[in-house]
Amino acid sequence: MPSTPFSQSLRQLWAHHVFSYSLRVFIALTGSMALCWVLDRMDLLIPLFLGIIASALAETDDSWEGRLQALLVTLACFAAAAFAVELLFPYPWRFAAALALSSFGLTMLGALGERYATIASGTLILSIYTMIGIHQRGGPPVDLWREPLVLVAGAAWYGVLSVIWQALFSTQPIQQSLAQVFRELGEYLKLKASLFDPVRHLDVGQRRLELAQRNSRVVAALNAAKEIILHRVENGRPSPQVNRYLKLYFLAQDIHERGSSSHYPYNALAEAFFHSDVLFRCHLVIRQQGKSCLALARAIELRQPFDYVDQSQALEDLHTSLAHLRMQSNPAWRHLLHSLGALADNLIRLDRLLQDARNPDALADAQDNSLLDREPQSLGEALSRLRQQMTPASRPFRHALRLAVALSAGYGLLHLIHPTQGYWILLTTLFVCQPNFGATRRRVRQRILGTVLGLLAGWTLFTLFPSLHVQALFAVVAGVVFFAARTSHYTLATAAITLLVLACFNQVGDGYGLIWPRLIDTLLGSLIAGLAVFLILPDWQDRHLNRVLANTLACNAHYLRQLMLQYRSGKRDDLAYRLARRNAHNADAALSTTLAGMLMEPGQFRREADVGFRFLVLSHTLLSYLSALGAHREQLPEAECRPLLDEAAERLANSLEEIAQELAGNRPVAEHDETEQALLRHLEQLPEEQDDGLRLVQNQLALIAGQLAPLRSLAAPLQRNLAH
Repeated sequence: MPSTPFSQSLRQLWAHHVFSYSLRVFIALTGSMALCWVLDRMDLLIPLFLGIIASALAETDDSWEGRLQALLVTLACFAAAAFAVELLFPYPWRFAAALALSSFGLTMLGALGERYATIASGTLILSIYTMIGIHQRGGPPVDLWREPLVLVAGAAWYGVLSVIWQALFSTQPIQQSLAQVFRELGEYLKLKASLFDPVRHLDVGQRRLELAQRNSRVVAALNAAKEIILHRVENGRPSPQVNRYLKLYFLAQDIHERGSSSHYPYNALAEAFFHSDVLFRCHLVIRQQGKSCLALARAIELRQPFDYVDQSQALEDLHTSLAHLRMQSNPAWRHLLHSLGALADNLIRLDRLLQDARNPDALADAQDNSLLDREPQSLGEALSRLRQQMTPASRPFRHALRLAVALSAGYGLLHLIHPTQGYWILLTTLFVCQPNFGATRRRVRQRILGTVLGLLAGWTLFTLFPSLHVQALFAVVAGVVFFAARTSHYTLATAAITLLVLACFNQVGDGYGLIWPRLIDTLLGSLIAGLAVFLILPDWQDRHLNRVLANTLACNAHYLRQLMLQYRSGKRDDLAYRLARRNAHNADAALSTTLAGMLMEPGQFRREADVGFRFLVLSHTLLSYLSALGAHREQLPEAECRPLLDEAAERLANSLEEIAQELAGNRPVAEHDETEQALLRHLEQLPEEQDDGLRLVQNQLALIAGQLAPLRSLAAPLQRNLAH
């Protein structure tokens, strides 16, 4: 029975990644609001809402069993934090010391992994919510346990909803994350197709830069999907349903490797084949494969069959164009035609991967389907990681110290000036203070603008709708909007949470009286956060740019060694190979993120941004040449040049590691290395082998060798500038 437009819209809404999150929040807030109205206990509304918000912010993705364990830990942390605030609140000096120590310790826990960071952040937020509750009621309560109990009750109420939801719809997050992976892959391939525009003097560097930046989004999506799947693999044995998605995840990795590969400089191809249609046909195939990835993403998200578009005719036309070019026997095209042949073969295999996605259950199980869990597996390992981070050279340490000082300064300031609702200063500081200046600067702007919009909306709505029942509805809607928008539209999220706070306080007091204090506190909290990031162990991106560059080259060297092992023993997607490939792409994405952050810093701290972006283009080009080796992995036959290729690959890996070590150690990098130039000439002059595999490895190693001189020419002056 065909679906109606209405049912299709409902399916799309259900598939949206923020819908389930928002629906849980809506149920939790509505239930709490109704309970307070029925019991005529509106004094419980604010702590219940704050507990729900803190619990939702501390929610971790997991199976229902894991979510239940995380919830119990979260509630224990929430209870301890709330009782500690109640006990120490009458003693400002003790409270300030505890605030600084707890904020430092909880922030450091984030170094152990995303799950720990989420729970720790939620605990800090609930601590400040407890302060707000104490200040709102006007002093210490008769019963010390009452406020913490209500806060924890609100958190538990949302937590129970979350656990039930995870038990009922455990695979929904996997579907949404995999859909995002294929969506990003689709956009990546569509952008990759633009490199084959048959245009002379195409700005390949700019296209490569855009591709590197898009690649960082693909890598982030792959990493997020891996973590979600990992949390649902029990004792290394996934359920049949999870195993289906695991196969799709490995399929996405293969598509990424093939899609990110390069077989020859694009300008040379455009110059040689300007009067042929071969590049246009490559463009057409790759763009259609990108559209197929987008269609696959939609099919996964909506749980519908994947309607694959057959590309056999387009691929046949591509081979016809290649055959026509070979018939012309132009000696200047010999190397280029070999590369185009390898590219066409890669596109055929990529097309087969997309065909396989129609029925992932039919795919053979991976030889090694293990996933690396980066979180500590024991208390000893966790303590060891924390000890390693206890140094000013560690970013988590600097951020933890910065936040502890900022919150202490905010606490001192509110006691100094006695604002009406001074604890909003601390909450603003906590939300705005980010690990680096660029992110903090963006968050400050969004927070202030969102607060102003929220206050204006609150004043307008309260004037137009004086009914408390209508205002209660506004509070619930604002809470849902906050959680729906907080990761993608922070300005809107801030406006929504500001409206929620005004509406809640108006239920038990005077919401109008909160407007000016809220605005002033937001400005003061933002100022404190900005000064802390600027003055306290500032984390300027250019100060560690050399280490980020070094890590990129070192990971590429390790990837190259793993590739050559595959060519000796045959293709095997084991954990060691997949980890080397993922680390290389993670390093490339980290460099892109670092440079993007550098552009948001003051001018004197982004002098090397231009050089850094040129380095990113070169390093991503290098990674694409390595990916081509990965795309064509197979055991090579024994031949006379085989040992020479192995030796050349090892020398290239050593050269990449040498440059990386000089960059990481702040030592001068030689701008020219004659042995590397000799190696490049040697690879280009090796006799053409009859075996296609040997020829491809020879060609890709030559392309990699050709990247060393440009890398050195950028690394050497960059190292000198950073040293000064």
